[in-house]
Amino acid sequence: MAGEVKDLAAQTAKATETIAHQITAIQGETHRAVEAIQAISATIVELRAIALGVTASMEEQGAVTQEIVRSVTQAAQGTQAVTTNIGAVTAAVGETGTSASQVLTAATELSRQSERLTEGVSDFLAKVQAA
Repeated sequence: MAGEVKDLAAQTAKATETIAHQITAIQGETHRAVEAIQAISATIVELRAIALGVTASMEEQGAVTQEIVRSVTQAAQGTQAVTTNIGAVTAAVGETGTSASQVLTAATELSRQSERLTEGVSDFLAKVQAA
């Protein structure tokens, strides 16, 4: 019976050693799984940071686009105002040209009347001296 107990004790020791190796292997695999999960978590954190950066950039781009639209609208309104003012200036130039033409006509007529008046006065004075 002592021999059987020895054999049983040897088998138990061998089984315990096998179990210990299996536990060590499982612990190693568990450690590698934990490291892999930590790496995945770090990657997820990095992806979140990138997504937040992209979101912020998109919001900034939207704001810049709105500012561009506002500036283009103002430029278009300014262009319309300039066009309207050019039309008014063109009309004023036309009126000025018409007025200048009328003044020239009046000045020419006044010059003719002045010449006739000078001739009339000269004739009158000649007649007064002759008489």
